[in-house]
Amino acid sequence: MKLSFRSLFLLIIATFVLNSCDNEQLDFTIETPTETVLDINTKVILDWNQLWCKLDRYATGMRPNASTRALAYIHLAAYEVCVADMVGYTSNKDRYAELDIDITQREANINVGIALNACYATVIDHFMYNVPANVDSEIAILRQEKEAELSQNVNVDVILNSKDWGNYVAQQIIAYSQTDTEAETQILSPQPTSYEPPTGIGFWTYSDNAERALFPYWSYVRTFVISSAETSTVASPLTYSEDTTSAFYTAMNEVYTASETARTTENEDLWIAEFWSNDVEGLMMSPPGRQISIANQLIKQYNVDHESALVLLLKLGFSLNDAAVSTWADKYQYMVMRPSVYIQEFIDPTFQTNLYPYIYWPNPSFPSYPSGHSTFASAAAGIFIHHFGNNIDFIDRTHEGRTEFRGNPRGYSTFTEMAAENGFSRIPLGVHLRMDCTEGLRLGYEISDAVNNFDLSL
Repeated sequence: MKLSFRSLFLLIIATFVLNSCDNEQLDFTIETPTETVLDINTKVILDWNQLWCKLDRYATGMRPNASTRALAYIHLAAYEVCVADMVGYTSNKDRYAELDIDITQREANINVGIALNACYATVIDHFMYNVPANVDSEIAILRQEKEAELSQNVNVDVILNSKDWGNYVAQQIIAYSQTDTEAETQILSPQPTSYEPPTGIGFWTYSDNAERALFPYWSYVRTFVISSAETSTVASPLTYSEDTTSAFYTAMNEVYTASETARTTENEDLWIAEFWSNDVEGLMMSPPGRQISIANQLIKQYNVDHESALVLLLKLGFSLNDAAVSTWADKYQYMVMRPSVYIQEFIDPTFQTNLYPYIYWPNPSFPSYPSGHSTFASAAAGIFIHHFGNNIDFIDRTHEGRTEFRGNPRGYSTFTEMAAENGFSRIPLGVHLRMDCTEGLRLGYEISDAVNNFDLSL
């Protein structure tokens, strides 16, 4: 598949904007947002997204792949609840052979907010697993609170019909997800002992069971718009070498220098690295989950109506899901080693990534190339650009108020700038080479192009 002109243009901009990780922070005034969401159904969407981000933070064994899958199905379900009333849009039931939604199950008199509330509660409860009981219990609490709020002065028949429709759609989407037997099998065993990585000079491998390959077979999981066979693939541009004059050594030394400088000087690069990390279960949401947090903020900032919000989130979920499949296919094809392994052997035996203070096993448990963070960043940015345009005045407040790591809000004037900063943040964090991030950004924009061209009106 050839990249569109727009994708190439965006990639050039992204690389230009953040050619290194020491760019200066733009001069944004951090003020408390005052946006008011006028659409009551949009508020339902935002409240459930906010809870989802909390569930994502505490869920174990899901990130990032199972999280992207959950997002695709959750937002597919929400879209299907409302699409019958959305002018210019059609159901996906005829686009996917195994998706069965009988519109005759929908009574004429339903309340969209009540139906959405019931649907979200059911699908989120299903797709978000391995969540601590005290956090998981918030699903039922929010369901009851929203239902009580939305049911005021609403006819009893309408309430019942709305709940029935929301629950019905949720169950049909769950049934559809279960026809993807590859995914259903893999989420039960994300680090399968059946997988042993191939051996080769410079190949990624593991040194402990905690570092065993994570989701090594994810390339077989269902995609919604573009498969890994349909995305273009770029082989690792650098040849492994231990020669100190080689391009490979130079790339590894860049990671070492950037991460050590960030750690020892606590410069802005360390802020960027921690701000975009999203690596640590229990401390931060997942990398794809971060894009839902951003989407929530954008929906508020632009006061998006619920129908437009549903389309945005559906396409975002599809883009992130398909990005995970293609990225993991490439990771386990090229098997590029993590920088820390090389750095500890040939540059500094005491080296630790800047994840080390926060996590027991500070090396992500899968090959390095391409970067998943970078792919998710541009797979989301492409969707945001399509819906909002590229020029923005946006402050990401995802981690506002957090003191365990550097999470102070950061401001951006374009989505390409934000995606590039997210992608290249992995260099001072110490977990990726520049080529990993560059290729991830390219791949993500390719996927978002395909999703943006996915016609929901036919």
